[in-house]
Amino acid sequence: MSSNFHPDGTLFIVSGPSGAGKTTLINRVRKQVEPLGISLYFSVSHTTREPRAGEEHGKHYYYVSPAEFEEMATRGEFLECAYVHRHRYGTSRQEVIERLNRGIDVILDIDYQGARQIAEDPELNSRSLNVFIFPPTLEALEQRLRDRGLNTDDEIETRLRKAIDEIDAGKEFYKYIIINDDLDEATECLKAAIIAKKLQTKTALEAIASMAQRFKEEHRNGRIARRR
Repeated sequence: MSSNFHPDGTLFIVSGPSGAGKTTLINRVRKQVEPLGISLYFSVSHTTREPRAGEEHGKHYYYVSPAEFEEMATRGEFLECAYVHRHRYGTSRQEVIERLNRGIDVILDIDYQGARQIAEDPELNSRSLNVFIFPPTLEALEQRLRDRGLNTDDEIETRLRKAIDEIDAGKEFYKYIIINDDLDEATECLKAAIIAKKLQTKTALEAIASMAQRFKEEHRNGRIARRR
């Protein structure tokens, strides 16, 4: 087990416009921090949109009807929920809170609206880190959206307009902003942000204080060989 990192229920929130590369970055970083002793549970969101080719229920999203989604929202089952590109998206409160309370670190890929909602919760905000992924240019973002082949011209134009709004609103809200121009560099940046947060958590600070106290006791008890 790592001496520096301990699972302690830290919440990591990654946001950014559609096409910025959030999912790819999250997947890469989760694999790279695992050997360091940082295990990040990826929380799967609920959505009212239809699954795309290759997507699986429970792996990419939980696909529910608009009526089911509305019932869940009315019952307060979402930690956050938002209306994005004509569809509803939401994060299960139970799935996230229960894991955080068991000391499991969780990472979310959610919209700016959802990140804002979580930031308004004092308890969650104090144990979370939010990161915004920037595209290098609007042209690059448009090309990424076109290369995916998932959207019509009108849908791409809508996503580009929304991206401008998100960037303008998010530039002063997030703790870290990462420009995803070079994938390897952006991965290292996101990994560094996660590591930095983990080194500042209450659990990490308590571990250091305990170690410092043990050093003092060992020294007092003569366990440390003194140089002559």
